[in-house]
Amino acid sequence: MKSLSTLQIALGVSVAIHAVPLTVRFVDPERFNRIFQDTPLEVILVNAKSSERPDVAKAIAQASLAGGGEADKGRATSPLPPSALTDLGDASEDAQRKVESMQEQQTLLLAQIKKQLASMPPPDPKLPAHDAAQAEREEKRKQLIKILAEIERRINEENARPKKRYISPATREEVYAVYYDTLRRKIEEKGTLNFPEQAGKKLYGELTMVLTINFDGRVLSTEVAETSGNLTLDRRAQSIARSTGPFDRFNEAMRRRADQIVVVSRFKFTRDETLETRLTGR
Repeated sequence: MKSLSTLQIALGVSVAIHAVPLTVRFVDPERFNRIFQDTPLEVILVNAKSSERPDVAKAIAQASLAGGGEADKGRATSPLPPSALTDLGDASEDAQRKVESMQEQQTLLLAQIKKQLASMPPPDPKLPAHDAAQAEREEKRKQLIKILAEIERRINEENARPKKRYISPATREEVYAVYYDTLRRKIEEKGTLNFPEQAGKKLYGELTMVLTINFDGRVLSTEVAETSGNLTLDRRAQSIARSTGPFDRFNEAMRRRADQIVVVSRFKFTRDETLETRLTGR
């Protein structure tokens, strides 16, 4: 330092002072943010927590939740089922079997209670009015009669309701398959002959319809479960289905199992100007 002149020292200090601002880089904040991958997080509430933290957070919550249940399928975006027809198909067959099983159990319980009541001895007038054993038996008799009345009331209510049978791709009974095939052919023929149009232009598209057919072949209701996107086409499809009826009456085998059948069918009005229908579970 002693060998340097005052001028050289001053120049060195000046260079150092000016070099500091040159090391600072000014950039556009928005451009800087784009350097990083944008990963927005939703804010949700969870009803459970775990001590394990997730490797990659997918949402902001009040507690850590590393996974659980069906986490491998991803987080549900809605608490509602995807479709009103989700339970059809195999699920409707299972539900039908469960209902039939419950009805059998109900009938069995009814028979057991009647047998139990019949086995109970009648009140003995010779015993004192305040006899504890007889009072207990009579109280039990009253309770059994009350249960019996309730079961009979429920059975009568169930018998008064029409029994419905859902026809879907999972339906295994041949008798229903044959009936549906006849129904399908008639609707397709009607829809092809009366192909829907509006202002002279043919209407094309697909929709899902739920048909309820009574045991005498009458079409009780038509409901569009999944629209084609064209309300005019939806209405014309319903009109075709209603006007095709009445269909054949249920035969004895069908009548034993159902008073009405519910058919979930896909209607497709093609560019060939024909109507195609097929059973669907969705």
